[in-house]
Amino acid sequence: MATLVLIHGGGGSAWDWHLLAPELTDRGHDVVVPELPIEDRSAGFAEFCETVVGAIGDRRDLVVVGHSYGAFTAPLIAAKLPARLIVLLAPMIPKPGESPGDWWGNTGHRATEGLSEQEQFYHGVPAEVVAQAPAHGRDQASAEWDEPWPLDAWPDVPTKVLIARDDRFFPADFQRRVAADRLGVVPDEIDGCHAVTLSHPKQLADRLTAYLVR
Repeated sequence: MATLVLIHGGGGSAWDWHLLAPELTDRGHDVVVPELPIEDRSAGFAEFCETVVGAIGDRRDLVVVGHSYGAFTAPLIAAKLPARLIVLLAPMIPKPGESPGDWWGNTGHRATEGLSEQEQFYHGVPAEVVAQAPAHGRDQASAEWDEPWPLDAWPDVPTKVLIARDDRFFPADFQRRVAADRLGVVPDEIDGCHAVTLSHPKQLADRLTAYLVR
C-alpha cells in the first residue's frame, strides 16, 4: 500500500481531488489531501511544506502528486521526506531560483483567447460537478508568487510527468516542450482537460496505480 499525497493547484482545494481519492482508496492505497494555506498573505513555500508534512505525519512509501501549480510544491516535499515517486500532473514545472510569477514568461505560456473559464478548465467535466466548483475555489493571495523556488536541483526521486491531451489551459504541445526543456523527459498522456481529476478520475487512478507496479 502506497500513500498518495495529492497537492492541489492554484486557487484550488482538497475538493479538486474528491472524485479521485475514493478511486485510489478502493484500489487499496492511503490518500493524503492537504489544503495549502493559499489565502494567507504571509504564507510561502516554507508554510506550504509545513502544511503538507504535517498532513502526512508518520506515513511512508510516499507518492507525491502535484497538479498544475502544485508542481512547485510536490518536489519540495519529495526533497524533505522519503518519497517513492513524484508525479507532476498537467504541471507548472519549476526550475531552481524561478518564482511562480516568472514561470509564465520564462516558459512562453500564452493564454488561449476567447474561452470562458468553464471552457478553458472544465470541458468534459460533468455539469453537476462544474456547478459545484465555484463554491470550492479560493483566492490565491499567498506570498510564494514572488519567491524564488528554493531547490538547487531536482530531487533525486523518480519523476513522471502526466499531461492531459485535451487541456486548453496548458495545451499538450506546450507541456511536451516544457517537460523536455526542464526535465529532459517525454511526458505520459491521458484523456481529459486541465481538471483531469474531475473529468477522468477512474482513468487517472488507473494510471497512478500502474506507476506503482513498474
